[in-house]
Amino acid sequence: MSFTSPGDTTKHAVLKVGPLMPAVGDVLDQDHDAVQLPSDTDEQARFLAERGAEFTVAVASGRVGVGTGLMRALPNLRAVVSFGVGYETTDVEQAAERGIGVSNTPDVLNDCVADTALALYLDVLRRISAADRYVRRGHWEAKGNFPLTRQASNRAVGIVGLGRIGTVIARRLEAFNCTIAYHNRREVGGSPYEYVSSLQELARRSDVLIVVAAGGDESRHIIDAAVLEQLGPEGYLVNVARGSLVDEAALVDALASGAIAGAGLDVFAEEPAVPQKLRELDNVVLLPHVGSATHETRAAMAALTLANLRKFLADGALETPVVEPVAGK
Repeated sequence: MSFTSPGDTTKHAVLKVGPLMPAVGDVLDQDHDAVQLPSDTDEQARFLAERGAEFTVAVASGRVGVGTGLMRALPNLRAVVSFGVGYETTDVEQAAERGIGVSNTPDVLNDCVADTALALYLDVLRRISAADRYVRRGHWEAKGNFPLTRQASNRAVGIVGLGRIGTVIARRLEAFNCTIAYHNRREVGGSPYEYVSSLQELARRSDVLIVVAAGGDESRHIIDAAVLEQLGPEGYLVNVARGSLVDEAALVDALASGAIAGAGLDVFAEEPAVPQKLRELDNVVLLPHVGSATHETRAAMAALTLANLRKFLADGALETPVVEPVAGK
């Protein structure tokens, strides 16, 4: 089925890119006769050569996105509707040049990602997961009391990326009587927290560094060996953003050598692959990218994704645009 916007002669055919949760995928199938992009490389190339010009709307998860090559293979694309707050996997520069709208799902996942960051913060400082393993393995009876851990309250916390989610994390940490400072590309006007222009300086001043910045080429490996060195042997790293922001090899070395005290990680460089060395370390908490993975948040993300699609089909606009669609381009 094709859809035509009022006052617009364009017929919109919908392409599904990558896996989508049933709450989105089923609606796309039932209400919009959406077509799934093949995952096999050769089959995908044949499909795009034959049918790429059909599609005007692509719906994708934030992890998969619509990258440079795929976008070029969709010459009549008008909108990318993304399930997720991150959009670094979509070529937004090409989209802007071609007048292709791009949407994401901001705000609805702020609380759950912030909760996950706080859970990792508490876990890695108080070593909750490690203590759980200690009991399960019979070490309490055999070896005696678990080693002392670090207090979670009254800490100096540096937030890398004081956006929507970073601000929610900071507010939660205020309840722990933490001192908050942050590093962004630009200072946030009206923020009650101290801005630190140097990331290395923020790390030096922090007991815990929490990474919540956006992914993409500009932020790749901003947490490198030099930043970890400044964080120091009593410092901790928490990452709920993207694995690409951290030099994973440098992080493994820092954790193994004691250059930093520990880390709580929800994201990794090559998901779902996690380096074996990280798995073997007891001073790191590992989660399988579940920052927003609650029933409530995923339902809200699905609803906003579909709202963006419906609005685009109705009037050529988007509810939460990252790039505004331009009619006639």
